[in-house]
Parts: sequence; C-alpha cells; structure tokens
Amino acid sequence: MIRWLRGVGAWVEDRLGLAAAFGPMLRHPVPSGARWWYVFGSATLTLFILQVVTGVCLALVYVPSPDQAFQSLEYLNYEQYLGWFIRAVHYWAATGMVCMAFVHMAQVFLFGAFKYPREMTWLVGVGLLLLTLGMAFTGQVLRWDQDAYWGVGVGASMAGRVPFLGPYLVELLLGGPQIGAATLSRFFTLHVFVIPALLILLLVVHLYLILRKGISEPPVAGQPVDPATYHEEYEKILASDGEPFFPSAMWRDAIFSFLVVLAVAGVAYCVGPYGPTSIPDPRLIHSNPRPDWYFLWLFALLALSPPEAETAIMLVLPVVLFGILILIPFVANRGERSPRRRPVAVLSVLVVFVTFVVLTYLGWTSPWSPVMDAWSADPIPARMISWEKPDVLTQRRQLTPLELQGAVVLQNKDCRNCHALDGVGGRRGPDLSGVALRLTRDELYRQVTQGGGNMPAYGKQLKSAEVDALVAFLETLRPKDQPPARTPVQSVASRQSER
Repeated sequence: MIRWLRGVGAWVEDRLGLAAAFGPMLRHPVPSGARWWYVFGSATLTLFILQVVTGVCLALVYVPSPDQAFQSLEYLNYEQYLGWFIRAVHYWAATGMVCMAFVHMAQVFLFGAFKYPREMTWLVGVGLLLLTLGMAFTGQVLRWDQDAYWGVGVGASMAGRVPFLGPYLVELLLGGPQIGAATLSRFFTLHVFVIPALLILLLVVHLYLILRKGISEPPVAGQPVDPATYHEEYEKILASDGEPFFPSAMWRDAIFSFLVVLAVAGVAYCVGPYGPTSIPDPRLIHSNPRPDWYFLWLFALLALSPPEAETAIMLVLPVVLFGILILIPFVANRGERSPRRRPVAVLSVLVVFVTFVVLTYLGWTSPWSPVMDAWSADPIPARMISWEKPDVLTQRRQLTPLELQGAVVLQNKDCRNCHALDGVGGRRGPDLSGVALRLTRDELYRQVTQGGGNMPAYGKQLKSAEVDALVAFLETLRPKDQPPARTPVQSVASRQSER
C-alpha cells in the first residue's frame, strides 16, 4: 500500500509539479524567535476558510428573497439536519475572524512590524480588515429580521448624508427608492461573491508580500530600524538564527488554528446560531435596531452624542480612523520596534481597546434603547393583576374588568419595550411599578396622550377606550398600603373629609 501511494504521489508530482511550486514557500526561512506571538494571522485565515465552507453549505438552502429569506433560516434552524449547527459555526467563525483580525493588527503594530520594508504588507492588512467588517455587516443583513431590515435603513440614511453623492449611494445600496427585493439581492451578491473575491485577492497579495519581504524578527530594544542597513542585518539573522517555515513554525500555526476552530465549534454547539429574531415589519416605525457586536461601539457613540455631531461621527470618524491606519507606516517607518521603547504606541492600543470595550458594553446594555421583545417574553408580574387592592369603601377588591383590559393594552401595545415592571422590561423610560405614586390620573392621561420628556405622544395611536383602560390599570400600580398620587386640591379636600 505504501509503495502504491508513493507511486500515485510521484505520478501526480510529475504532472503538476506541486513540490517544485510550493516547496520554496514551505522552506522559506523565518526567524526562530517568531513563535506563538505570530500565529494570529494564520488563525484568521483558517476562520475565513471555515466561513467559506459553511457559507457554501448555507447557500444551498438560503433563499435571497424578502418573502422567503426569514423562512429559509427558520428551516435551517429547526428542520434541516445539522442546519442549526452550520449556521452557528458560520456566525461564531465570523466573530472569531473579526477578533483575530484585530488581535493580529494590534500585535503587528506593537511589534513595529509595519515599519520598513513592510509598509505595503500593513496597507494590504488594513484593506483586509475593512473587507472583514464589510462581510460582517452584509452577513447581518442576510438574516433579514427586524434588526437587519432597520439596520439597512440606518446604513442608507448614513450613506444619504454624503455630500453630492448621497442620493446615488442610497440608490446603489438599496437598488431602488426603498428597501425591497433588490436590496436583499445586492447584499447577498456582496456577501457571497464580491467581498469574498476581494478578500481572496488581497490575501494572495498579503501572502506574497510576506514571502517577498519575510516575517519580521521579534523586536529587541536598542535595535532600531534603519532602511540603509536593515536588509543586510535581516539576512544575517536568517543565516545565523533562521529556520524553515515547515515544519516547526507551520506546526505552531496549525496547533493554534486547530484550537481556535475547536473553540468555535464548542461555542456553536453550546450557544447555537444567532437569530433571526422576528419577521421584518416596516410598520414598526418605533423599532430601534441593534447591530451585531462588531458595530455596537458606533451604535453607542451615536446614541450618546448630541444630534448635531451625528453627521461628523458617521462620515468623518471612519475616514479619520482608517486614514490614521494608512498613514502609520509612512509616518513611523523607521526607529525602535520594541514596545518597551514605544510607550505612545502601547498607550494608544490600551486607549483604543478600553474605549472599544466600554462603548461596546454601553451598546450591549443600551439603557436608552427599548427591549424589543419585552411585550412577548416578559409577562406582567402576577401580583399586579391577581392580588386584591385597597378601596375606600370595601377596603379590599379585585381588579375591575377595565383595569384588567388596561393590563392587556400595556402588554400588547409594546409599552414594556421602554418601561419595566419590577425591573423587568425596557429601561428607556422609568419603571412603572409605582407610577401611581408619582402621577395623578390627569397627569397619566396627559403623559400617555401628549407625551413628554423622551416619551412620544400616543394620543393618535391609541383609541380613547384603550387610553381609559390603560390609565385605570396604571392607577393600580402602587403598594397596597399607600394611596395614589393626588393634586394639592385633592389632598386638601381629603384632609377636610377626614376631619
């Protein structure tokens, strides 16, 4: 059998010449000190390959049309054999790919590997990062749920603010004057064909540049980069302390990539796929879409900034950030590479990391944003509709049918997306558990119908009978032993009657 396999291998090699073509790549020397800090790029590539494989499997079932996209994902989740697992691996591999890309770029920046003669390698890496984020955004849109639908609307509104080109960009993005079948078709084309093709092209260029200019040696304090002498010094390092990429360096990459894939598969099995959440409904104009975690920092930044700063954040900030990344290898392409001699670089990475984590956390918790599934997922506490409440005459009575109807209105009209009961529900507005202690009956009517503060007016969206029932129920939301809120005139009249 071994002799037969060797014969087959020799026949294939004679026809294709694979060893002659790829042998020099596998044997190209790398500094022996380039060990476990240099494995993040290979892990990113591995996760991209995993994305391609699972994406092909999903494309066999996914239907890129507005009336079937959501249902096809539901079919994958609940009916297709292992469909849920493939979707989960695809989503969590995307998450891991974004994480590995950021970690890899941070490592390259801290080690000064962007300096001469690897400026072009860094620039191609910036392009790969941008395309990776594009893959993440277009993948979110293909879920075609409520977040995806309104997320496209937000993206279109951002594109529409571009001076002069705004209307043309919106038309190009949506494929028409509104979100529809052409929109989903275009995002499907971008996610499945255009962006992956560009990623593969830049990956080939990136790998070629790595072979052409070599892997940077580990930084040493006191050994700055000098373009006049760097090539000669690098060749001496490879001659005295270099090793072939295969097998030692390649095995480190393979082991780390295997562990990353194993972690993705484990999370996918334990957590499952993400979404879709709910069928997109254009009528829900008060929906607040939440992006995937990659863009939560921008979501939080826009929500916390004053309205007049929105355009600058949307249009100027991304250009400035990527402009800085592009200028880095030209502004600092020589000098010290060691992080110990570059405190500004270390501090910059820490500031960016902390800012990203804080904004992502704020975007994740988003106290300013409604909890869009509170109306269905979180029932009204039983004590608020079942236990007896005090009455002036009988001292104890059950909720009236009108008050019970008001509880139904509160639940079905999405009030709990913004308001909590006993701390469960939205946090955009105040908790309603004791609202009857704060607002009188008239104040409740005025707040519901006319709005105020951050609350919009619902006088035209609720029928008068629904408003009556809702206010009647809100008046019962108080502790049993405390009277409801009263106006000053009512308080005086109550004290006189008690006398």
